[in-house]
Amino acid sequence: MWLWFHKLSSPPTAYAIAGKLRPWFLWPAIALFLWGAYAALFVVPPDYQQKDSARIMYVHVPASALSLGVYMSMAIAAAVGLIWRIKVAHALAASLAPIGVALTVLALFTGAVWGRPMWGTWWAWGDPRIVFTLLNLFLFLGYMMLRASFDDTQRADRMSAVLAIVGSVNVPIVKYSVDWWTSLHQSASILKIGTPSIDPSMRWPLLIMAIAYVCYIAAVACDRLRAEILRRERNASWLAAALPTK
Repeated sequence: MWLWFHKLSSPPTAYAIAGKLRPWFLWPAIALFLWGAYAALFVVPPDYQQKDSARIMYVHVPASALSLGVYMSMAIAAAVGLIWRIKVAHALAASLAPIGVALTVLALFTGAVWGRPMWGTWWAWGDPRIVFTLLNLFLFLGYMMLRASFDDTQRADRMSAVLAIVGSVNVPIVKYSVDWWTSLHQSASILKIGTPSIDPSMRWPLLIMAIAYVCYIAAVACDRLRAEILRRERNASWLAAALPTK
């Protein structure tokens, strides 16, 4: 196991594996997005209370949930890089940060669009999930800006890793804020103990969209990881064999 782990942590190996995995994530993501979008728009019946406005949840809910997943993945990768001094782990963490920013912005934007007709406002500062999700966006941006503030890559890795690990405390706060405090958001209806409370006709397209998001995130992460490895290893001798020649 440790031999496999050591081999995977090698920049040339990680670069090659990411390139091979990318199409296996990208094409299923496209197919699942098309399937899920069609089901969300034309198959799922209107919600009995929110009518067609509820269809935005097929974009909002996966983006919101997976923004937290990406942050935890970034924090874990940063911790692995910090503890075992693995450059590829730091590169992966750096690659995930912009993806997390995009997902969090999408979650906040679609939440505002959804909230306007449902709650009568675009933004509610009194809602803990909205506020802590915004904090999660600032943590992603802070991680990226902290990295960019150092010319020394190793020092940037160490300092940003500490921020990513400390900031991971916010993830369970976002997740359980609807249970701990009064919130405009409803409590969990899919990932909860017992039977999900969402109707199966609405649940399966939502799960398809969530899987599509996961596959697309993985494909983009592969691309970004390869680019980050190239930036870090631009003077390495192995690149001559790895990069195609004209």
